[in-house]
Amino acid sequence: MKRRHFLFVAGAGIASAKLAWADIGSSLYLTAGNRPDNSAWLVGVSLSGEIRFTLPLPSRGHAAAAHPFRAEAVAFARRPGNFALVLDCGTGREIARLSTPEGSHFYGHGAFTADGRHLLTTENAYDVPEGRIGIWDVERGYQRVGDVPSGGLGPHEIIRLRDGHFAVANGGIQTHPDFQRAKLNIPTMQTNLSILSESGEIMEKTEFPDDMRQNSIRHIDTDGQGNVIAALQWQGAPGRVVPLVARFAPGGEYEFLSHPDTARLKQYAGSISVSALGDRIAVTGPKGDHVLFLDGDGRPLEASSLPVASGVAKAPGGFLITCAGGLVHRQQGRTVELPVDGGWSWDNHLVRVS
Repeated sequence: MKRRHFLFVAGAGIASAKLAWADIGSSLYLTAGNRPDNSAWLVGVSLSGEIRFTLPLPSRGHAAAAHPFRAEAVAFARRPGNFALVLDCGTGREIARLSTPEGSHFYGHGAFTADGRHLLTTENAYDVPEGRIGIWDVERGYQRVGDVPSGGLGPHEIIRLRDGHFAVANGGIQTHPDFQRAKLNIPTMQTNLSILSESGEIMEKTEFPDDMRQNSIRHIDTDGQGNVIAALQWQGAPGRVVPLVARFAPGGEYEFLSHPDTARLKQYAGSISVSALGDRIAVTGPKGDHVLFLDGDGRPLEASSLPVASGVAKAPGGFLITCAGGLVHRQQGRTVELPVDGGWSWDNHLVRVS
């Protein structure tokens, strides 16, 4: 694409007729889920566990991205899906639908630019193969205007940093929809965290050393100091226990954060969140039915047994977590269970949008 098509104009006009987040109230969360009949849905749920709306999805969903000003969000297909739905979060109504170009599919995540003018999406150009970041013009009805390299293979989560740049978790795994969800390059894979400028240029790329290059960086959040905290999924020797959390500082420095109960996650960290105050980190393990907690400095705290602990997001006093049977509100070491009717099976993510 031509770079002039990907210029982010500070203060670009946002349509005033759209509802703002304040217009719909606080504490709305989005998560993807399946009903017992295997139908796929996007679910809007409150902090108390009340379902505010449900929206049918063409197939299984994954995560969502919230517009910075408008009460709009985009829900993404689970890999290797090629749809994304834009919804009005006041009503739960679909207002637009996105599709990837031929030869590409979504990786389940996206992020808006700080001015709300563009949506960026993680994608797999599977015949190349190459990770790409799709660019969509919000003001032109989410029209696709181009794409740029992600900095690696298997770009999964992308988040906007406080300086307006973007962090991309390149998981390093080659896949192709002809082989469904098979991992095609495990012996040679190399994960990395890439930092992209607002104009889509790769500014930093941090790779793990050879003995940890198969520790796939998948999901990320930021703390109050501008660090990126990453949840990892080990793809190497099955009998090896490795750290499943890493912290990346600006400039490319990083460290692994250990926890004595890491083995309980069965080499798979599902989702990660830093608390609103920055004093806690929560890492879910849906395969191991546990959640690990660390303090803001990365020191291990407790681990909690929680069946199919999947999505986690900031909530007053701590975190809201999806699990078998509903939600859990974790506040200052106390767990409040919030049953949700419907027999839902949740996907890996819970996204707070208001």
